This record gives sequence, structure tokens and C-alpha cells, in this order.
Amino acid sequence: MKKRGFADFFFLLFVLYLVLPLVATILYAFAAKWNRTILPEGLTFKWLATLFQDAEFIQAFGRSVLLSGGAVGVAMFVIVPAIFVIVLYFPQYEKWIQVAVVMVYSFPGVILAVGLIRVYTTVGVPMILVVLGAYVIGILPYIYQGTRNSLRNVDARQLLDAAQLLGASKRQAFMTILLPTVYPGLFAGALLSFSVLFGEFVLINLVVGSRFETVQIYLMKKLSSSGHIASAVVFIYLVLMGLLTFVIALLTKRSKGVTNI
Repeated sequence: MKKRGFADFFFLLFVLYLVLPLVATILYAFAAKWNRTILPEGLTFKWLATLFQDAEFIQAFGRSVLLSGGAVGVAMFVIVPAIFVIVLYFPQYEKWIQVAVVMVYSFPGVILAVGLIRVYTTVGVPMILVVLGAYVIGILPYIYQGTRNSLRNVDARQLLDAAQLLGASKRQAFMTILLPTVYPGLFAGALLSFSVLFGEFVLINLVVGSRFETVQIYLMKKLSSSGHIASAVVFIYLVLMGLLTFVIALLTKRSKGVTNI
């Protein structure tokens, strides 16, 4: 019992260590004044209102959504069909995708940024397109695992074969039977990829910088000028990630329900 008590105590300390900074940041986003007291001396929506009235923030938020959503869209239209074909018809080549997944994890953001700058600055390709391409490759592990697990959970190859035995063409079997079955897992992988890219800072800051200011670059700039505004940006980011996490959990649960059926 003593060991269990010590374990619970240290777990509580660990949770407080992680949660307290987030709680303090959220409170600071709504604090009218917080200088010499333990708790804020007043609460206000002034900082959030100021943030949403800032055209620079709106543009930065839109750029982040556009860049992250664009990378996920390209991955869904290019990488997902390739994974479908390999997993269903050429499983012997799956090992090469797994090698590519491992290689994605092996390159730190700083090293990758330096390599991209050295290679593509002399070619004339817009660097924002270079970052977009790097993002597409960067989310390969999430897209691959989500797609592969969805196909394996429903035994996609046998499902397609059964549909074709019943008279459906390959296109009909794929569009009307397989996709509706696996799309919750695919959508969950897409949302997870979007959340990862939306919070990315190192690559976009080093390769493009303020020429294409995203939310993360805007946040870093505000840290040196207004702590309240910076905290408000973090609060909005946490709310967005919380909503995405909730939707991913619902989709994952729905995907498991379809599999059990």
C-alpha cells in the first residue's frame, strides 16, 4: 500500500507539472491584471477580442490552415491511393514504405531545413512549395498507419473479392463498399496529420520565416511584445487541438464499431 501511495503521489506531481503551466497560460489569456497576486486580479475578454481584430493574426491563422490543409489534401490524393494499391495488391513492397516511414523520423527539423535551403535556393522553386512538399512527406507515418490499419481491420482484400463475386466492378466495389467502410480511419489520420502540421514551427521558420507568417511564427513574435496576446494565441490553439482530438476519438470509435459489425 505504501508503494501504491508513493506511486500515486509522484503521478500527481507529474500531472501538476504538465497541467499547471497550461492552466496558468489560459488564466493569463483572460487576466485583466496579474502582477503581484497568486490569482488574476480580474478577468476580461479584451485580449481575445484584440486578437480577433488583428488582421495580422487572421492572415497568419489562414496561412497555417491553408498550408497544413494543403499538405494533408495532397497526401490524401497521392499517398493514400498508393498505399491502397500496395497494401491490397503488392504487399511485398510494403517494406519500402516502412523504410520511408523510419527515414522520416530520422531527420531532425533543423537538419532537414538546412538541407532544403542548400538544395532548392539555387533551383528557383518557391520555398513555400518546398515546405509544402516536406510537410507531405513528414506526415507519411500518420497517413500510412491510419490507412493500413483501416484496411487491415476490415480485411479489405476479402471484402473487395466478395463484392466482385457478387457482380460489382472493381470501381464499384472500391467506391461504394470499401471507402465508406474505411473512411473514418482515413479521416482520423488526416485530422491527426493536420494537428501535427498546424503546430510545426522549426521548418517553416527556418526555410521561409516571416515571408509566410503562420500562427506559430506570429506567436513567437508576440511573446516579446505582449504576454496576454501570446497566451490568447495559445488558448485558441489548445481549443482547436482539443476539438480535433475529440473528433479523432469519435471517428476512431466509429471505425472500431464498423469493424466489430
